[in-house]
Amino acid sequence: MSALAFGAPKWTCPKAFFMPSDTSAPTAPSPTSYRALLSNREFTGLYVSFTLTVAAATLSGFALGTLVNHQTGSPFLTAVSMYGATFATVLGALTLMSVADGRRPRRTLVVLQCVSLAGLAAQAIPGLPLGARFGLLLILGFFQSLGTGTRMGLLAEVVPTSTYAPARSLMNITSGGMAILGYAIGAVLLRHLAPQEVFTIAAALTGLGLVVVAATVREHSIRPTRRPGLRQTWTTNVALFSHSGRRALLLNLWVPNGLIVGCAALFISYAPGHAGALLAAGSAGMLLGDLIVGRLLTADQRRRCAFALRLLLAAPHLLFALHPPAPVVTVAVFVAGAGYAATLPLQEQLLALTPDSVRGQVQGVESAGRMTWQGIGAGIAGILAQYLTPGTAITTVAAVSVAVTVGSRPFVVRARAVRVGKAET
Repeated sequence: MSALAFGAPKWTCPKAFFMPSDTSAPTAPSPTSYRALLSNREFTGLYVSFTLTVAAATLSGFALGTLVNHQTGSPFLTAVSMYGATFATVLGALTLMSVADGRRPRRTLVVLQCVSLAGLAAQAIPGLPLGARFGLLLILGFFQSLGTGTRMGLLAEVVPTSTYAPARSLMNITSGGMAILGYAIGAVLLRHLAPQEVFTIAAALTGLGLVVVAATVREHSIRPTRRPGLRQTWTTNVALFSHSGRRALLLNLWVPNGLIVGCAALFISYAPGHAGALLAAGSAGMLLGDLIVGRLLTADQRRRCAFALRLLLAAPHLLFALHPPAPVVTVAVFVAGAGYAATLPLQEQLLALTPDSVRGQVQGVESAGRMTWQGIGAGIAGILAQYLTPGTAITTVAAVSVAVTVGSRPFVVRARAVRVGKAET
């Protein structure tokens, strides 16, 4: 554990608080292949549980969207029912995310999985009013954000630092693949089953994920003795945002990604007949990018290509202003999708600036902010499309994404220099 223990009686220096952990102790080299990762029993448990959780969330979101659309016919309410939970994640980041770094993170994750299971089981109740369903949606989003922070905090403990990026890469690939597969399976299931029955299937998947975590992940009681809560959450968040380099890392993890998700939200309006192909192309590019960057590149190579990847994420969308043929746009979206892999080196860099005692909360804040900005990006793009053409709105949002990436680059470089400098001392 780092010498800079979070739970010291008095804390007066945020900069020292977020200095990286001691790196002087030698560590044994670890293989970075996905097969080697999956030979780690605890990682396999976290990975399988995560996969089942994503599948359950995708199925339940699709079922709820279908149910709301059938009952109300409102595109706005349908969209909110499918993506509204992302806005609740920021509440978790601002209030109780410090529970992700409690003394018993495994027990915390099991409890949060139980809450998710109860929420999905409640959604399966026939005749439940829509107001209650939306309330459950927000509650689940809140607790799911805490679960993400706890899971990622455990991930940083069950795998060596050298394999953290490949581990996140594998999870990112699985998340994208399960989202695509989940929507496809959900569409098939809803042809033969009622939404409430699909909720039941999602609850069963969540329950199975709960069993996997309980059976495979051991407790990691290396956390400092402190009481998680609102005050502890805010203390860590203030320290997290106290340095311009860390703010720049979070800005680049949240805003460019969220704005390009907003571009994708306009594909249906831009080309209704080709929207499916565009969305599939973006997902395929994302999977390929995570595979190449997370599996084939070294940590140093990932750092060097991070800026280019952030530009790649947005720049191809500028072609929408020219209204090129559908095949050209599809290729552009596929290439841009690989840019989502920029999150891997940025997450590595943020982890290097984070002491062990708050890894869960910091990663939970990063994940919650990224999901929230995806919802914000969709809202911004949708508002622009109300006054501009969808193609112009996509181009405008992509240009803002490029501007944010270029404008914040000096601060990201400075953050990397601080990390290297501290490691050398």
